[in-house]
Formats: sequence, C-alpha cells, structure tokens
Amino acid sequence: MSRVAVIGCGIVGAAIAYELSLVGGLEVTVLERQLPAQESTGAALGVLMGVISKKKGRAWQLRQTSMQRYETLIPELEARTGCRIPFNRRGIVMLCLVREDLACWKELVKTRQSQGWRLDIWDTAQVQSHCPQLDSDKIVGAIYSPQDRQLDPKALTQALVTAAQGNAVTFRFGVAVEGVKSEVPQGGDRSVSIQLYTNVGQLEVDWLVVAAGLGSTPITAALEQAITIRPVLGQALHLRVDRPLGYPDFQPVITGNDVHIVPVGEREYWVGATVEFPDQAGEVVAQAELLEKVRQEAIAFCPALAEATILRTWSGKRPRPEGRPAPVIGQLPGYSNVLLATGHYRNGVLLAPATAQAICDAIASGSS
Repeated sequence: MSRVAVIGCGIVGAAIAYELSLVGGLEVTVLERQLPAQESTGAALGVLMGVISKKKGRAWQLRQTSMQRYETLIPELEARTGCRIPFNRRGIVMLCLVREDLACWKELVKTRQSQGWRLDIWDTAQVQSHCPQLDSDKIVGAIYSPQDRQLDPKALTQALVTAAQGNAVTFRFGVAVEGVKSEVPQGGDRSVSIQLYTNVGQLEVDWLVVAAGLGSTPITAALEQAITIRPVLGQALHLRVDRPLGYPDFQPVITGNDVHIVPVGEREYWVGATVEFPDQAGEVVAQAELLEKVRQEAIAFCPALAEATILRTWSGKRPRPEGRPAPVIGQLPGYSNVLLATGHYRNGVLLAPATAQAICDAIASGSS
C-alpha cells in the first residue's frame, strides 16, 4: 500500500483525508499540531460564494467542482457519521449598491445559465419583498443565487474526520512536523521516499500532502522550495436579535460591500469579516475599530442589527500566498510525490472539495 501523510487538519486537510479514504490501496495518516479546525477554518463564516462569483477559468472550475460535490458530500457525511452538519440551502443575496454597473451581472446571469446554474436579478421592490429586514437608500437591487450555500466549517471538519477515521485513516493530533527530508537515490530522482521528523518520532511515507496553511512555508523551505504564505487576519461577530430578521422560512446569507450577514440559528447571526494585512514585520494584530466598522456596515443595510446583543467576537488568520494566485494546488517543484494543497486565503471552505479531488487525482495518476 502507498503511504500518504497529510500535514494539516483544517477543512482542506480533513477533506483530503476523507476523499483519500475512499480510494483503495492507500494508508493515510494526518498530522496536526493542534485539534481539528483550530486556525483559519475555525474562524471562517462558511459562506460558499461559488455561482455568484465572477471568477473564470481555473478559478471557476474549482468553484463549480466544489459546489457540485457539496450537494452529495453533506448528506453522505451525515449518513456515515450520524452527525448533523448545519447547511443553509437558502442561497446568497448579494446587494447591488448605488453607482454599481448591473450590466456585468446581466452577462454573468447568461454565462451561469449556459453552465447550468441560476442567478436572479432583483430590483429594489423585489429586495424589499423577499428581505424586508433590509433598508438602505444605497441598495439599488440585488443578485440572488439560490444554488450557493453556507455551512458550519467546524461541524463539517469534524464530520470529515469522523468519517475518515471510520475508513481507517489515522489522525495524530498534537504532532508537530519539525523537519522533512527526501531520500535522493542514485540517478537524482527526488521522488522516492520522504522522512518526516516530528516531536514524537519519525514517519516514512511515499506521498506527502502539505495542507498546513500558514505552516506550509517552513515545510516547503525544508525541501528547498519555499512557498511563502502570509497571514491576513479576519474578525467576525456572533449576534442575537429579539426576533428573526426577515421571514422565518427564508433566511439566506446577505452580503453587501464585502460584509456578510449569516443566519446561524432562530435569532442568531454571524457578521463579518475584516480583512487585515500584516505590517512590514509580518505581524498582524486584530484592530477593534475595524470590527466595529464591519458591524456598522451591516447595520447600514439591516438596521435591526443595531439592537442586537453581541454574544462573542473572534478572529483568525487566513493563509494568503505571496506573489502568486490563491490557492496553491499541485506538485511542489522538483518533487512528484510532494503535493501542495494550501494558501486558499478566503476560500478554504469553498474550495476544499475541489482541492481534495485534485489531490486524489494526482495520487491516483502517480501511483498507476
């Protein structure tokens, strides 16, 4: 059996582990220095902006693959684990603001329709009819994407871990990878076996998948092919209101000016998130005033949030590749058996299924 190690157990690493567990002939081990979904995954809002995205080419194909897989993955995991995964199927309402050009949206509606997806353009009357909680003179319309989704990233990650464990994947939490070495045989082929040095001992594998987010840089540097990934911090709020916003049977995600209002319970909502870049020293510290700016932006669209109780706030660091597009998926240069699945920036939850499929395909083709 081919031995595969996956470094990192955020949602991307967990999705890879689960999909690999469905492939025969693999012995899969996941190494994670913490518990699952403790870093960027644990801070994500789980908004899957796939169909409504204006991305083209590879970026769109990754989104489409993920959106299609999510429709089967969620019920599949719930059946395997007996755990409920909060999965909002009410879609996403993206607000169009004053001075925004709606022509590009009309073109996107046609494009998505030709690809088998639906988008609707709402005027102000339709916005008010569907979402009476919205009230702003800035809103001139909206794009409604009924096939986009939102989910709980932590619940999904745990379900992926549980299902993968049921398929004989080994998870080793509290294990930090401190060094990596590739055995180089005569002839110079750098793709034979890989030694991992951890705080609890050594592990030899045939395939290495680096899904460690911000931790990917030192691992790739140890293999002399450093992939630089920087942190971009995001903050969000968990709010409770006295009564549900809008209609109880229609609770979509609402997004405007890059601020999301995410229903997560009968009267509870997540609101976020900030985008805070590191300073010249590479440090990034949460700024309270930026989180308050996000809250005020949400209130500007949805005035009822002004009276909401703040239950908690949180933050997390998103992994953003430096000098190259996000995400980084594929072979590490010089190593046919070291695969990268990292640097997803703000789209780790959205692109986890497509990333997992790409890694499975690479290992399958490399093992044949």
